[in-house]
Amino acid sequence: MKTVGKLFRTTAFKLSVAYLVLFSLGAWVVLATVGQRVEQVLDEETAQTIDAEIARLTELYGEGGLRQLVASVERRARAPGGSIFVVTTFAGEYIAGNIVASPMLAAQTDMLDETIYRRRGGGEENPRHALAKLVVLPGGFRLLVGHDIEDHRVLRRILRQGFGASLFWLALIGTLGGLFVAYRMLERVDAMSASARRIMAGDLDQRLETTGAGDELDHLADNLNAMLARIGQLMTGLREVSDNIAHDLKTPLTRLRNRAEEISRNDASPQETRAALGAIIAESDALIRVFDALLTIARAEAGYSSDNMSDVDAGKIAADIVELYEPVAEEQGARLRCALEDGLIVRGNRELLGQALVNLVDNALKYGAEGETPSVLVSARRVGGSIEICVADHGPGVPPQDRERVIGRFVRLDNARTRPGSGLGLSLAAAVARLHHGSLRLEDNAPGLRVVVSLPSIGSARG
Repeated sequence: MKTVGKLFRTTAFKLSVAYLVLFSLGAWVVLATVGQRVEQVLDEETAQTIDAEIARLTELYGEGGLRQLVASVERRARAPGGSIFVVTTFAGEYIAGNIVASPMLAAQTDMLDETIYRRRGGGEENPRHALAKLVVLPGGFRLLVGHDIEDHRVLRRILRQGFGASLFWLALIGTLGGLFVAYRMLERVDAMSASARRIMAGDLDQRLETTGAGDELDHLADNLNAMLARIGQLMTGLREVSDNIAHDLKTPLTRLRNRAEEISRNDASPQETRAALGAIIAESDALIRVFDALLTIARAEAGYSSDNMSDVDAGKIAADIVELYEPVAEEQGARLRCALEDGLIVRGNRELLGQALVNLVDNALKYGAEGETPSVLVSARRVGGSIEICVADHGPGVPPQDRERVIGRFVRLDNARTRPGSGLGLSLAAAVARLHHGSLRLEDNAPGLRVVVSLPSIGSARG
């Protein structure tokens, strides 16, 4: 009973009932209109027949008088069919016809109207109904011509019965259909609710089932599954960050503590103490930069920076970064080149885009500016509906099998562990690209690495 009660309370059943009521009202209007129109057509045909009979009999009366009229009425009265005829004097005395009496015989109107009558020789039969018209002939004689309409009444009764039966079956089928639809809807909703409860219990790998029908519940399930996948990615990233912080930051924190402990225990000179404190400060700054990078990545992946978006020129941002890093490149004996198009407008956060490009250029100068003529190329161009910012170097590059992994947090390849860094540069750049509805990909520069940040374009620069 509880399940039946839930069916009646579902939105699907309520909508089905609402549609049933509206459809029933529409069907009632249609059937009533059709029935009324059928009756009108039949009455009009009957009226035309009566008028034609009256016109003919009146014409015969004018040609041959009462004798010819009576003869014609007697002949027509004996013919099979539903027509009725009667001729009386002005006082109502019967002269000829096939009915005994009718209330219209005493009427003073010549309008077509419905009346009751009894046929001559019909015994004690019940009065029948007819449409009839009374005319007063010259000389005061009365002529009543009509047509039996019992078949009209039977048809009206059949229409009413059919209408009632149709509404009954419509209500029954509609109710059963509504219960079936509500049951199917409730079944799917219960399945989704059960999956949601398992997800809330901690099973983030659980997904809502879809039927493949492509209806609104499937669309809802697909969107929720996509949301769950994104939540799973964020939770996985959170666990990875926690693990990485526990492993990768434990060593520098231990080293920092050991240095502080060494200073507190040893009787060092002021110069040695200042040198040790300087090392501790440098180590602390490095840790602060790591935490700042982690915070920036977290904010970018959570979308907190999406409110500070504006139209910015990606080419100008790249030009500023190149200008900033040219002295650094010269100190390393490398050449920093740029190839930038004009009017590369994107919708984005200027600070985050600049930070991402700083990380890419810094990585390129740190790991890729090698060889006899070390160089790094920064380019920005329009490709279809996207803006691509590329940083290319001629270093050892990244093997294809490691290109997805190296974008993760704190991931550093073996050939990079001897150089300073935290392994967060590419991860931050990828997070910034995703925040701007773009992507980051690593390609082979033959030799070297080519990092491409692709962002959606919003058009050319406006003057």
